[in-house]
Amino acid sequence: MAVSLRWLSLCSLVFLVALFVSVKASTGEDNKALHSRFVGSEELQSSKNSSMAERSNDDVNEHAVDNPEEIASMVNMEIRNSSVRRNLGYFSCVTGNPIDDCWRCDSRWHLHRKRLANCAIGFGRNAVGGRDGKYYVVSNPGDDDPVNPRPGTLRHAVIQDRPLWIVFKRDMVITLKQELIMNSFKTIDGRGVNVHIAYGACITIQFVTNVIIHGVNIHDCKPTGNAMVRSSPSHYGWRTMADGDGISIFGSSHIWIDHNSLSRCADGLVDAIMGSTAITISNNYFTHHNEVILLGHSDSYTRDKQMQVTIAYNHFGEGLIQRMPRCRHGYFHVVNNDYTHWEMYAIGGSANPTINSQGNRYLAPNNAFAKEVTKRVEPWATSWKHWNWRSEGDLMLNGAYFTASGAGAAASYARASSLGAKSSSLVGVLTSAAGALTCRRGYQC
Repeated sequence: MAVSLRWLSLCSLVFLVALFVSVKASTGEDNKALHSRFVGSEELQSSKNSSMAERSNDDVNEHAVDNPEEIASMVNMEIRNSSVRRNLGYFSCVTGNPIDDCWRCDSRWHLHRKRLANCAIGFGRNAVGGRDGKYYVVSNPGDDDPVNPRPGTLRHAVIQDRPLWIVFKRDMVITLKQELIMNSFKTIDGRGVNVHIAYGACITIQFVTNVIIHGVNIHDCKPTGNAMVRSSPSHYGWRTMADGDGISIFGSSHIWIDHNSLSRCADGLVDAIMGSTAITISNNYFTHHNEVILLGHSDSYTRDKQMQVTIAYNHFGEGLIQRMPRCRHGYFHVVNNDYTHWEMYAIGGSANPTINSQGNRYLAPNNAFAKEVTKRVEPWATSWKHWNWRSEGDLMLNGAYFTASGAGAAASYARASSLGAKSSSLVGVLTSAAGALTCRRGYQC
C-alpha cells in the first residue's frame, strides 16, 4: 500500500511538472505571437523613412538606394522622425503615410510648426525651409507694389535674406500682380487657415535653395511679366513674360512641395527645369488641368541629367489630361500615388529619363485608346527601348498598362530610388488626405 501511495505521488509530481512546462511553453508562444502582432502593427504604422532601420536586410536591399551616402542620409532621417514621434508620445497615427504620421498626430501642431521640416522624405528630404529662422505673419493679402512690397504681405516675407517660417493671420485670397520670386530658406505654411494664391501670377523659385511650400491652394495662375519685380531686399530687376505656372522651379535645389491643392493654371501646375534637383512633390491634390508637371527643360539641355525628383502620395484627380509627370534626362521616383483620371496618358518622357514607378494605383479612362499609362515622346522604339522605365508593384485598373523598357540596370534605378514603396493596395489610405488640409488649433490635423 505504501509503495502504491509513493508511486501515485511520483506520478502526480511528474504530471504537475509536465503541466507546468506545457503552460510555460504556451505562454511563451502567446507572448511570441503578441510580440509578433505588435511588431507587425508597429511596422505598418511607422513611416517609410523610419522603417529603414527596422526592416530586414532583404527589404532594405530591395528598396534602398545603393549609394552609401544616400543610405546614411535616410538613416539620419529615420532617427529624426522617430525622435519627433517619441517626443509627441506616438509611433504613428496609423495612416501609413510617413510624412503625415510624423506631425499630424500632435494636437499642438500650431505650437510646433517647424517640426514639419523634419518630416520630409525622398530626394527633397533635406529641405529645411525657414526652420532655423523666425516666424513671419502675413496679415495683408495685397500686392500693390512688386518692387517695394509692404511689410505684412507675402511678397515682403519671401524676398527677405534671412530664414523665415511664413504663416498667415487669417483666411485670405492673394492675387499677385507679378511672379512671387522667393529667396532661399523660406517656408510658406498655410496650415490653420484657408489661403489661396489665385487669379494672378504665382510662385517662382529661381536660383535658390531650401524652400518648403505647404498647405496652400494655388489655382487660376496667369501669365505676367514685362515689369520690374523685387527678388531680395537689395535687388529688383526686369522680368520678361512668365508662362503662368502654379509653381516654377528654375535652377534650384532642396525643394519640398507638400499638401497643396493645385488646378487651372495657364501653363504647368509644377515645373522644375534648368538643373533643378533634390525635389520632393508629395501629398498634393492635382485637378482640372492639361499639362500637370514638367520635369526637365528641353531634350538638348543636358544639365538636367543630374535631376532627381520624388513624386509620392499625390492624388491626380478629376479633369487632368497629361504630364503626371513629363520627364527629361534625370531620375524620377514615382511612388504610391493615386491616378484616378487622365485623358491622354499619365507618365511621359523624352531624352532618356529613368522612371521608377512603384506601388501606384493607375485607373485608366474608359477611352479604349488611352489605357496606356506611359508615353515616349519619340516615334521610334529603337530609340527608346534602352530607356530604363519600370513598373514594380503597381495596381492597374480598368485596362491600364505600363510599357516598360530598358535592361533594368541596378545602378540606374538606385539613382531613381528615394524611399521604400508600400503596397499599392494601401494607396487609397496613403493619399486620402492629399491636398491642402483643414487644420484647427487644438486638434490633430
